[in-house]
Amino acid sequence: MLAAAFVVVVVGTVSGVISAAGDGRGTDEARPDTSASSRPVPLPAAPSASPSPTVSASPSARPRRTSASPSPTARAKKKQRTAPASTALYRHPASRVLDWVRAHPGDPRRPVIESRIAARPAAVWFADWSPDTVTARVKAVTSGGVAQGRVPVVVAYTIPDRDCGGHSEGGAPSLAAYDDWIDRFAAGLGGGEVVVILEPDSVAQADCLSARQRADRFASLARAGRVIKEAGPRVRVYFDAGHSGWHTPAKQADLLRQAGAASSATSDGIFSNVSNFHGTADEIAYDRAVLDALGGPSGLGAVIDTSRNGNGAPADGEWCDPAGRKLGRAPTLSTGEARIDAYLWVKLPGESDGCQGEPGSFSPSYAYDLAR
Repeated sequence: MLAAAFVVVVVGTVSGVISAAGDGRGTDEARPDTSASSRPVPLPAAPSASPSPTVSASPSARPRRTSASPSPTARAKKKQRTAPASTALYRHPASRVLDWVRAHPGDPRRPVIESRIAARPAAVWFADWSPDTVTARVKAVTSGGVAQGRVPVVVAYTIPDRDCGGHSEGGAPSLAAYDDWIDRFAAGLGGGEVVVILEPDSVAQADCLSARQRADRFASLARAGRVIKEAGPRVRVYFDAGHSGWHTPAKQADLLRQAGAASSATSDGIFSNVSNFHGTADEIAYDRAVLDALGGPSGLGAVIDTSRNGNGAPADGEWCDPAGRKLGRAPTLSTGEARIDAYLWVKLPGESDGCQGEPGSFSPSYAYDLAR
């Protein structure tokens, strides 16, 4: 039930959504990779008991040594959650929309797409299984943010059984391999400010797994949050809360609690609406309800993907490049809303869900319709 259709472009899932996908040549440099893409599958327009995807044929999760709700260490208990010193988000210089803008100087749609989409900062996705290069590629993004005094947003998206074998299937071959990948991912985060979106759909979509697989996944997610938080005092990590048209706040909070999201040692809060269209007001109300039900430290907050929600979700529940959608609020770390830490563009506007083009490909016509 992927709510997170994205482009996978090498740092390098996320001025546009870009991903640090390796190209198989062992390089640490950023370059486009158009071979990997994904799209969401339909989600219910109103909360339901659970989505009903097919279980992935990926290797099943093995028992984990870590707990899904680890106790904070003494050091973690003392760690204070602080606001970013910078309110400016980082725009990575490689993305498919930027490639299109550079390649089409005479296209009449170019000024609108360039000024309203390409100029905006958006997330950088790490969605490929390339453990040997992920540290250097993450570092390339975070160091770019430090150099500009801006805050990068990065997406970790390699959990096993990703998308329950749907359009975005893939990820690490096992949870043990995933744990190792997370260690390497976190090693590239550095000491600067960075926002980490941890595994879109990994919590909200967990109903497709067996009880044992779900517990193992949640243990690895809790571990991932802890490792990422320990990477640096200005690293923030947010856990998957689905969106306001999926689970009830109580159910989503229960799942999040099992995944360790209620602990300050592992989490700064939740994210919602990744690659979806639900209106910002609906997401604010939903996220606050989830946070209230979740419990945990009062400092836990939420971030919302506003990239394509300017007109809200289609009444008919259409999910694949639906017509009539518009850009949402510009990305910012200053929302003016209590407990809402940021509006982010996690999904790049103009990247197809699979109907305006190949999943993940950039569609200038769709981008133009969203932006004008």
